[in-house]
Amino acid sequence: MRNNFTKIQSYGKWSALFLDRDGVINERISNDYVKKAEDFVFLPGSLEAIRKFSSFFEEIFIVTNQQGIGKGLMTVEELKLVHDKMNAEIEKTGGKISRIYFCSDLKSTGSIYRKPQVGMGLQAKREYPNLQFKYSFMVGDTRSDMEFGYRLGLCTVLIGSDQKALEKPYIVEACYKNLLDFANDLENYVKK
Repeated sequence: MRNNFTKIQSYGKWSALFLDRDGVINERISNDYVKKAEDFVFLPGSLEAIRKFSSFFEEIFIVTNQQGIGKGLMTVEELKLVHDKMNAEIEKTGGKISRIYFCSDLKSTGSIYRKPQVGMGLQAKREYPNLQFKYSFMVGDTRSDMEFGYRLGLCTVLIGSDQKALEKPYIVEACYKNLLDFANDLENYVKK
């Protein structure tokens, strides 16, 4: 694995940060989904991390698979309430999210919008034409997150130690215990 922070030297400011949601920003619910706003619990340090990221990146996107909708376990409206709560807290602490992309399709559909496929990234590129993948990062906690980032040419950052992701070390460029550790490392790099 290599540290690709040096991309900033040829660009000036990183273009975009793509963040997975469950297990990165908020607590993942084992064998279930975050179906209601009250189920959404920020992981320690994630709000501070997003606040810091907001000064390093032109855009911050959340890209999240939400097949609980496709399974009929929750609605798009319930997901919107979850994201409204999340955004309100992020903004209250000085952070910003440019856009949230989600895919409600079932895994079995093979949808281009479901990670590890790149549809959500391509949609972001269409909606934000100045986005440059080669100066952007993908941060996630699973192999599908890393594959999504790798396929788009993003610098990939694994949160935690997902063994399936680490089976393909070439798709993981850096590993951190949590989102705040990554944000602190970026901040230290920028201050050099």
